[in-house]
Formats: sequence, structure tokens, C-alpha cells
Amino acid sequence: MRYNKPNLPLIKLTFTCKYCPRMTDNIKPIQKILFGCPGTGKSYKIREIAEEQLNITFDSDTKILKNTVKTVFHPEYTYGDFMGKLLPLTQGTNVMYKFYPGHFLKVLGMAYRGLIEGNNEHYLLVIDELNRGNAAAIFGTVFQLLDRESDHWSSYEVDVSEMELVGLLNSMGYNPKVKTDGSIKIDENGTENPFDKFCKELEIDLKNKSNNNGLRVLELLKQNKISIPQNLSIIATINTSDESIYYLDSAFKRRWDWQYIPIDVNEAEYIIAIFKTNLTKGKEVILFIPSYFDIEIEEYIFEKLNWIKLINDINHIIKINSKTIRKIEDKQIGVWFIKPDEQGEIPLEQVKYKLMFYLWDSVFGRDKNPLEEIISKAVKKEIKLITYDDFVRHTEVFLMYLYDN
Repeated sequence: MRYNKPNLPLIKLTFTCKYCPRMTDNIKPIQKILFGCPGTGKSYKIREIAEEQLNITFDSDTKILKNTVKTVFHPEYTYGDFMGKLLPLTQGTNVMYKFYPGHFLKVLGMAYRGLIEGNNEHYLLVIDELNRGNAAAIFGTVFQLLDRESDHWSSYEVDVSEMELVGLLNSMGYNPKVKTDGSIKIDENGTENPFDKFCKELEIDLKNKSNNNGLRVLELLKQNKISIPQNLSIIATINTSDESIYYLDSAFKRRWDWQYIPIDVNEAEYIIAIFKTNLTKGKEVILFIPSYFDIEIEEYIFEKLNWIKLINDINHIIKINSKTIRKIEDKQIGVWFIKPDEQGEIPLEQVKYKLMFYLWDSVFGRDKNPLEEIISKAVKKEIKLITYDDFVRHTEVFLMYLYDN
């Protein structure tokens, strides 16, 4: 008798241990600066990196990245905004002082709590316009933490003050209380335990779960120290075309990976720009639509343009005038320099007062001759541009001439 082996489905068994320390799915933390021309989509690139490389989810309803803290550097931004600051709090006739964690301390606390809980999630700090603030002064001693070892933790540790420790514990979701004698107690369900007791109980729990990363975090807290952990990434953007920027020294630069975001013409080749006048509303807009749409709209008068070609034409004019334009790479514009609304419309006024002003003030700020030559050729008579108003009055003529030539 011959036995025929049945074709049984292959069953794959996967065993997981919720108490074992994990390397956040072997995700390597990112410490990167994105740079490129205005409108190239640096902000969107951050979201793409967060989703694809860090496994951080994006909520399409709230438009928020999970586990992410965002900030924007500016000339008035300080170390206190980054790490935390003590601010007065009025309660009736009494004035109390409360420590408010800064953006870095907030995300660090989130990452530390994630390691203690073993939740296998990654966390992200986003710094927009990094060089519009004094980055060296803002980072302060945190600058030392940017060097990382092969295990993706910081190579060094830095001390934090008692106030910063309290702010960090608060960011971790604990409820620290500072007593009049200066001691720290953790409020757990109405019971205040001394910080030492809290640490001992947590240490026993982490050892039972073999959570080495959590134990590492706990040891840092006990010593009033901090270190950037393996589950925390930092992504920053810089805008080198901005005139009011701070210099980033070489020591600061070398601690980051750098990624140039080019003008990606391929991603938006399908976009058509249409100068459109709504006859019923008297509204002038530029309409962005896919090129395969068949447009039959009776209440509109429009002039069809290829947006990519128009952008390339403008960038070409910028390039051929490189002798009079400083930092020419930063002066070019990207496809998303002006973003359309949900209807795919951009008011023509926005084109006049953003794109045209950018060309007038930032690109050709030192020499208006190239602009005068283009408009003079377009209207076939000599034009002198004394004021911005002289230039913006010729918006349609200027753009159409570039497009046709």
C-alpha cells in the first residue's frame, strides 16, 4: 500500500518575547540635514523618511507624524527653548515657578519611556530652519551627544540639572514632585515615593524582563545624566538662500549626514498650470491639474502652460545670470515653491506676491537688468523697473514670454 503525503499548508510559527530588549526592528537611527532650493519638498521628504525608514506612522486625518516633536529655529530661539526653562506660574495671589521641558527634552523623554516599556517604536525630532538660529548656542552641551557609537547610542553622556531631570521625568510620563527640602518624589496613583525607591522598584522590574536598554536609561536617570538613545532620530532642514542665517561650523556639520534635495521634475511632470479667469466670480487663479484631464469649462477663460517647463525656464534665466547672482544653487526654485489648495488652485495674486517678489528681492536683488531685458523684449519697447510695483504689473507678460521663448 502506497502512502500519499497530503498537501498540507505550511504553517509558520513566530515566537516573540515582550520582555526581551529589541532593536526597534533593527532600525538604524537617522541624524541628517536636508538642504536644497526653496520649494523642492524638504518637509515632505522628512515625512517620507519617517514612514519608510523609521516606521513612524502618519495620521492622514490630523496630518501629524506619530512619536514626533517638531520645532523651528529662529534668531530668538534659545537653549531654554530646546532643553527647558523655568517660568513663573500665577495661582491666585501666589506666584510659583514651573519648569517647562523644551523640544529636545520632550522627545528624549518619549524615547526613554519607549525603551523602558520595550514598545519597539522609534521617535523623531524635526528641526526646521536649523541655521536660522544659533545652533551651537542652542544645542549647548547636547552638541557632545551627536557623536554615536556602533550600538547607536551617544558616545558620551552629559550632566543635567535637577530641574532638567524633573522636566525629563515629566516628559517620560511620570509625575515628579520637588519637595521643599529639594528631594524628588514620584507620584504614583496618589502615593508619593522617593525617587530612590521608585528607581529600585523599576530596576527590579526591568531586570526581571531582561530589558537592558531600559536599565541603561534608568542608570542615566540615577546619575542625572542624559544620552541620545538608539530609538531617537534627528532630522533638520536648512535654507541656505535665507540671508538672515547663522554659520554652521565644521565640527557641528561633520556630526550629521547630509542629503541634497534636488528639483525633481519627474515627480510632477503631469502637472499643467493654467492661467484662469472665472467669468462669474472675476477671480484670477493658476489651476494645477493632471495633464490627461480634458478641460471643458465654459465659465473660465484660460491660457494653458506646462508648470514644469515654466519652472525650468525661470531656473534657466537664473543660471545664465550667475555672474550677478550670489549662491546661485540656492536661488533656484522647486516645483512646490507655491503649493496649490485642495481644489488645485493658486490665486494669481500669490504668484505675483510670492514668486515674483522672490525673483525681485532675493534672486535679482543686486541687478534688475535681466528682468528689464526680458520684459522689454516681451512688450517690444524699453522698460525700466524702478520699483517692485513696476515689475509685478508685468507678471503675465513676464511668465508668458519665458514660456514661449
